[in-house]
Amino acid sequence: MRHGEVHNPKGILYGRLPGFSLSVTGRSQAATVARTLADHDIALVVASPLQRAQETAAPIAGQHGLIVRTDDNLIEAGNTFEGLRVSVGDGALRKPRHWWKLRDPFTPSWGEPYLQIAHRMLAAVNKARVEATGHEAVVVSHQLPVWTLRRFLEGRRLWHDPRQRQCSLASLTSLVYQGDTLIDIVYSEPSGGSDPRVTGA
Repeated sequence: MRHGEVHNPKGILYGRLPGFSLSVTGRSQAATVARTLADHDIALVVASPLQRAQETAAPIAGQHGLIVRTDDNLIEAGNTFEGLRVSVGDGALRKPRHWWKLRDPFTPSWGEPYLQIAHRMLAAVNKARVEATGHEAVVVSHQLPVWTLRRFLEGRRLWHDPRQRQCSLASLTSLVYQGDTLIDIVYSEPSGGSDPRVTGA
């Protein structure tokens, strides 16, 4: 699951910065997903250590009488633009001193390598899957890590156009296993869709 909407009035790329909580809308999105999953056989809820993921996970865990576990492997991707505005027209990208960071979009050069993200996310998913064997687990992370893992599991190249990500706020990217074999990936938006191009969502 991706976390819900964050309170980010300055529209910065907050990345791993502390202190970014869910907005009123984000809390509503988390509650909606918790209701959607109320009848599911959830035995484990795990989240990124960042506040917005913990707050998103809380109502789901509460619905099932569970505590939210934390897994550092679910954290947001590292990004050298963290703390800056990166929107078109008024963001950091209009300043030449930042252009060198964009020299390699395939790795990428501005942040944590895609393959590293995929590997740590898969480790978190496999750990949760084993612990919840015979039941369901909810794992709460962030847009880029969730989307990168999905592309990795689907055998697609990891570099991509961020505007084309299918990973809305509070969306569910469900991995369906039969034994140890991944047999399906099902995407849903219990709280509705959101625009992947909106910085700071």
